[in-house]
Amino acid sequence: MVEKVKGKVLQKILVTGASGMLGSDLCGELSEDYEVIGLDFSHCPPRPAPCASFLECDITNRDKIVESIVSVKPDLVIHAAAWTNVDGCEREPDKTRKVNGEGTRNVAQAASRLDIRLLYISTDFVFDGTGGSAYTEKDDTNPLNIYGESKLQGELAVRALDKYIIIRSGWLYGSNGKNFVDTILNEAKKESELAVVDDQRGSPTYTRDLAKAIDKLIEISPRSAKEIYHITNKGEVSWFDYAREILNIAGVKGVKVMPITSIRLARPAKRPAFSILNNAKFERAAGFSMRPWQEALRDYIGSRPGGN
Repeated sequence: MVEKVKGKVLQKILVTGASGMLGSDLCGELSEDYEVIGLDFSHCPPRPAPCASFLECDITNRDKIVESIVSVKPDLVIHAAAWTNVDGCEREPDKTRKVNGEGTRNVAQAASRLDIRLLYISTDFVFDGTGGSAYTEKDDTNPLNIYGESKLQGELAVRALDKYIIIRSGWLYGSNGKNFVDTILNEAKKESELAVVDDQRGSPTYTRDLAKAIDKLIEISPRSAKEIYHITNKGEVSWFDYAREILNIAGVKGVKVMPITSIRLARPAKRPAFSILNNAKFERAAGFSMRPWQEALRDYIGSRPGGN
């Protein structure tokens, strides 16, 4: 293709999970420069408006998903669809592996048949959290829970392709899905005390910022690339301090945040205590640095109805 829009080679991009939190932001961001086809399962919310067209399809239906993707002949597939309920995944491991593992293999098969790149969204939860410094793309993976295990299965399926980009991120929040920011603000309307774990650290990442970073990678990455990138907003924080900053930015008064341990919370899935990702490789490749998580959080909270 040689036609250009805003200096970019015009491409047709298919986004799986297009009605989800990251998927909807990807559709919005990429639709400025590309023809975007959204894809999600049949009982999804109304299709994102920015999509040029929308396909209803379950990624676990191998024949159907391959046929659907091949039929629209995209130049790139971004696979953002996943089951991300970490505790739900722990309770239903078979479903989790079917969606996140087998579903990814199905999408990868379609990309292979078309001989195109697949960009796969993975997670910081492929690591066990025992590292003493921010994880690089070369560090060994060792997931602690079924969700992380299933996403690693997806990574392995993608890495069998001739060309791919794998993006690991974490602690995502955005305007079109359940997230920690909204949960804290909603709970603060009902409770005067909130108990939040203080022994897990990560990098909160705004899906709109992640979508912009992915746009940059698409623009500069060779079509023959076989790469893994870590991308999060800058900085690190515990869930406890994150919750306090959410309330502070939103101007919520009179709500006390109490620190508790992960053991006391006793959730079904074990989480890594430390899941900070090193963004240096992405920054070198894209010539772009993600903004601090606090700045992104202020933008998100300011964009919510009533600013809180």
